[in-house]
Amino acid sequence: MQNPVTVEVTRGNLVESRHRGLGVVVDGDGKVVFSFGDVDAGVFPRSACKAMQALPLMESGAADAYGFGNKELAFSCASHSGEDAHAAMAASMLAKAGRDVSALECGAHWASEQSVLIHQARTIDKPSALHNNCSGKHSGFVCACVHSGTELRGYVNYEHPLQAEIRGIMENLTGAVLGEDNCGTDGCSIPTYAVPLKGLAHGFAKMLTGNGLAPERAKASRRLMEACMAEPFYVAGTNRACTKLMEVAPGKIFAKTGAEGVFVAALPDRGLAMAVKCEDGTTRAAEAMIFALIARYLENGGEVQTKLMSMANRSMKNWNGIHVGDVRVTDAMFS
Repeated sequence: MQNPVTVEVTRGNLVESRHRGLGVVVDGDGKVVFSFGDVDAGVFPRSACKAMQALPLMESGAADAYGFGNKELAFSCASHSGEDAHAAMAASMLAKAGRDVSALECGAHWASEQSVLIHQARTIDKPSALHNNCSGKHSGFVCACVHSGTELRGYVNYEHPLQAEIRGIMENLTGAVLGEDNCGTDGCSIPTYAVPLKGLAHGFAKMLTGNGLAPERAKASRRLMEACMAEPFYVAGTNRACTKLMEVAPGKIFAKTGAEGVFVAALPDRGLAMAVKCEDGTTRAAEAMIFALIARYLENGGEVQTKLMSMANRSMKNWNGIHVGDVRVTDAMFS
């Protein structure tokens, strides 16, 4: 099955680039409300599933034991920009568990956001693991292990009890069977599993609605998603797509991006969750797709819908501020 062209990029009057994609919207019972492309195909969610991976922090009792509020919970689901507040939050979470940056096994990297990178270059000699975009998730991992008395060393490994627990959680949420055959290694060194896009969306619909989940998991899931919506800066950062999406309609949209063109979102008022994947892994296309897909389920002609569609269909300017083309979603997003 060939996935449809979902996003076009123009230059002048011509289409310069085309992006193919797949996407699906489901309710809490797993009913497909809308889809395009091969949504049964396995995709690596990458960082889009971090709220699922944060559940051990909640279910172990660590989050409450360490007094974590919305900021910490949102940060445990984050792919952040490495801003000063992000690095400070990671350090603070680790300190609550009596640990420091040396406990993190995610590695270190400079920020990918240009403005943050420039600031880092001016203020630090080199980044630490606190600046890693996954340090919030890993700080949550450390806290969960320390609180439960689980051996901390090697917590990123497939065989570690924490990763086995996460594997079981993701199977429960997505309905997929996870193992070494559909496992890869993520950028932050933990296992990542290819799951059907439809299953990924259904997992977030279950987290949103609680349908089919044990009461403890339903409560923990909703609390994490509400924390992300309450503190969107700690999920991503200044001018990041996830943050902007959740700020445009506070408490109405949950959103989380993942590498290689994956994006998930959920609409509490509608009881719906959705997931998209840009086939070629391009972030600009995945963002346009999720903006438009969310807009599809908002008030027709309303302010938020209009704003999201302007984000999905945006103009491109060169360094002199001259309009040179547009990013636009195609009819495949609406048919």
